[in-house]
Amino acid sequence: MQAQLQAITPIRCMAWTALGLAALLATVSPARAQVGSGRYSSIVVDAADGAVLSGVNPDALRYPASLTKMMTAYMLFAALRDGRLSFDQPVPVSAHAVSQEPSKLGLLPGSSITVKQALLGLVTKSANDAAAALGELMGGDEGRFAQMMTLQARSLGMMQTTFRNASGLPDQDQVTTARDLAVLARHLVQDYPMYYHYFSTPGFLWHGRMIPNHNTILQTYPGADGIKAGYIGASGHNLVTSAVRAGVRLVGVVLGTASRAERDRQMTALLDQGFERMDVLPLAPVASVHSPWLLSTAQAAATLGLVKAVPHVGSAATATRRGLGRHYLPMLQVRHSATFSASP
Repeated sequence: MQAQLQAITPIRCMAWTALGLAALLATVSPARAQVGSGRYSSIVVDAADGAVLSGVNPDALRYPASLTKMMTAYMLFAALRDGRLSFDQPVPVSAHAVSQEPSKLGLLPGSSITVKQALLGLVTKSANDAAAALGELMGGDEGRFAQMMTLQARSLGMMQTTFRNASGLPDQDQVTTARDLAVLARHLVQDYPMYYHYFSTPGFLWHGRMIPNHNTILQTYPGADGIKAGYIGASGHNLVTSAVRAGVRLVGVVLGTASRAERDRQMTALLDQGFERMDVLPLAPVASVHSPWLLSTAQAAATLGLVKAVPHVGSAATATRRGLGRHYLPMLQVRHSATFSASP
């Protein structure tokens, strides 16, 4: 009996060890959970140089859903920078814009909103009526604006992306890839640093009602400061996120998950793995700064500017040279609850 027990014990130990390792791998590698899904794609890149840190089906064609609005915003930022539009300029609301399916602000035909109001509706509520109205303002009609969006995509290197509308509402010919969306996100960060912070707007007041940002990962992932979430039935839940830790900025794209919660878990796991590969430890909150519940646009922008106080070092090698690699870097995590007013 003694010999029998001695023989069985190692086998049992090995079995329990294997089970323990399997459980551990399931815990630390949740980013693998969706790999088998037919519509799943993902990519994580270093925002500084576009180096790919991970990817699953990054070049497979997918429906962008409301991630389309990233390009609508890119076109708007270009017009603002060049002086072709201004934030207080009126945006006419047509019957076509009003006819868009939700999510939307509930605009009335023949009315107008300002460019700033349309932008805030775009980045928080993902308003399809505001997107269509902006497309008509910039392109004359939404179809022509979609052609302009596609041409802009090509000029940025988004070779597999085609746009058919400004909102991301269903169209079988409106397609993109995870890699192309990462390219667009990097250009939004790098080309328009003066406007990029609008993607982290937590909410804004619209006719006395608080419109919260649909991108919930902004409140849950330390270092996240944009960009956009989206969903249609054909695409599943999509998300593009940019996050900064220890001066290193990553861009993550997750497409085709079954729920918002799954989408956010997937993004969290992928970004954590990306920062690990970049030799950056997780952020440890040292203090919190809470801004007032309602600020003016200028005050809110100034508050959001605190989040970008750490310079972008761009790569693991640079971070190591500056002593930011495996060494713990005390950082102030600013948890901003700044709320933009819809007034210009």
